Amino acid sequence: MVASHKWQFRTKFRANAYGWNGSRLAVDRLKAAVAEIRSVAKTDPVLAGDGVVSLAERIWPSLQSIDSSSGALGSAVSRTLDELIPILIAAPATPTARGKWLARLFEAIQEDGVDYLSPLEERWGEIAQYPEWMEKYANLLIETVRLAWTDHATFTHVTGASICLSCLLELGRYNELQELLAMRRVKFWPWHRFGAEALLRQGLWESAIAYAEETRSKTNANFYERAVDRFCEAVLIKQGRSDDAYRRYGLQAAQGITNLAVYRSLIRQYPDRDRRQMLLDLMVSRGDKAKWFAAAKDAGFFDIAIDCAATSGTDPSTLVRAARDFQDKEPKFAAVVALFALSSLLSGGGYDPAPTDAADAVKYL
Repeated sequence: MVASHKWQFRTKFRANAYGWNGSRLAVDRLKAAVAEIRSVAKTDPVLAGDGVVSLAERIWPSLQSIDSSSGALGSAVSRTLDELIPILIAAPATPTARGKWLARLFEAIQEDGVDYLSPLEERWGEIAQYPEWMEKYANLLIETVRLAWTDHATFTHVTGASICLSCLLELGRYNELQELLAMRRVKFWPWHRFGAEALLRQGLWESAIAYAEETRSKTNANFYERAVDRFCEAVLIKQGRSDDAYRRYGLQAAQGITNLAVYRSLIRQYPDRDRRQMLLDLMVSRGDKAKWFAAAKDAGFFDIAIDCAATSGTDPSTLVRAARDFQDKEPKFAAVVALFALSSLLSGGGYDPAPTDAADAVKYL
């Protein structure tokens, strides 16, 4: 059945199927591919697993010509794999079938030009499922990784390091895992997180947090700071130390594209805490009060929103829209933010404001 099934997404992900400006179209088609595979998974999970492998094989060949400098395409690929990897793991495939999947994925990873498939590497041990396959890939790569991490003059990168670490973790080969990581000259969270997880699986949760903290850069905070925060936060919450998790990590671990999304993320993580205080805590923790206007407004804390609006830096067009939306429901609030919008516009605030913004602010006032 796997061989005869015709996946619709295959025709959309041929080699060099997209040109330089094809990012938006590719993102839409990735979403369609996910929907197709998820639909098949309801009735034939093994076939769906094969579909995940088939799509992964096509990602780099089809997307390699696209301008990915904005990061939108990379984020879309990452979301796609995050949704599909659980389907691949859950598929009740035989050891032989899963071995063939792993061979295909391993070849695709070797050809991947920009690490699109790194989420697969990070969960390789789970995807492998069977100990014999975990052993195969751990033993295949461990000496290469060891050599690369000790001979810094010759090696700068080794493809498959995460595959090796993931397999060692799932096999419970914790000592070998830690010895390998100790060879790294510089700590790197995407790899050292396996060491932290190994400690956690041995019940050493305090040591796991300390180990994660040690991966932070002392001189250059980087992209992975919040990933470390999220790991430590999750450990403390699992240990029943929610207040400690919130105070030490929660405010920095919350994530979202906008400040409103960050606030909502924090609420979901700590549903029993006071929402008003959480918003105030975020404003103190992350700074730039003007940028929290929308979050305060949507949460219904109008006094906080007005305080934000009074701070230089709030976009006047955002204030004008708020005055429009609340002129009937909260007229006092609408009037105040309309005045702040006018003040900002008259003093040259906003990025390329529309000529009608000031007139609209007066109208809503």
